[in-house]
Amino acid sequence: MSDGQRTATRLAITWTRSAIGRSFHQKRIIRALGLHRLNETVEHDASPTILGMLRKVPHLVEVKEVEGEGGDA
Repeated sequence: MSDGQRTATRLAITWTRSAIGRSFHQKRIIRALGLHRLNETVEHDASPTILGMLRKVPHLVEVKEVEGEGGDA
């Protein structure tokens, strides 16, 4: 790798708590993350956009760092 390139951190995001009774905006964030069902897990690169979404719904999701080379986002 050259000095200008870095591998992006991958995050495994699992939807753990229901969005029933939550605000419309929190429900939209869950959908925007690509989550459709409880206990579903998706992977995303740790971009500022994704990290901002996760800061809005930390009580609904569980986030873990994923080891290894990233795929497509």
